[in-house]
Amino acid sequence: MIIATTNTIEGHRVVDYRGVVTGEAILGANIFRDFFAGIRDIVGGRSGAYEKSLREARSIALAEMEDEARRLGGNAVIGVDLDYENIAAGSGSMLMVSASGTAVVIE
Repeated sequence: MIIATTNTIEGHRVVDYRGVVTGEAILGANIFRDFFAGIRDIVGGRSGAYEKSLREARSIALAEMEDEARRLGGNAVIGVDLDYENIAAGSGSMLMVSASGTAVVIE
């Protein structure tokens, strides 16, 4: 399945629009990862744990969106938008990634 952030896919023609599709992933960031990420924020540097969580959440959200497009009979998703949110939850935080786009049939 082709997934694109653009509204067209070069070399293909959209023959049917199947509807808006979405996928979401919410991952909990554990307290130790939060603590060490906080230290990195103070001293600088990249947080490998958070980067890994972001990649994992993005992959899950895109896979859910793709599955929904298939259920609607689409073979591509165009106009894909990814959104990232940090949600405070008690003493920790949660990471939410959402993906949305339009399921289409292309030829």
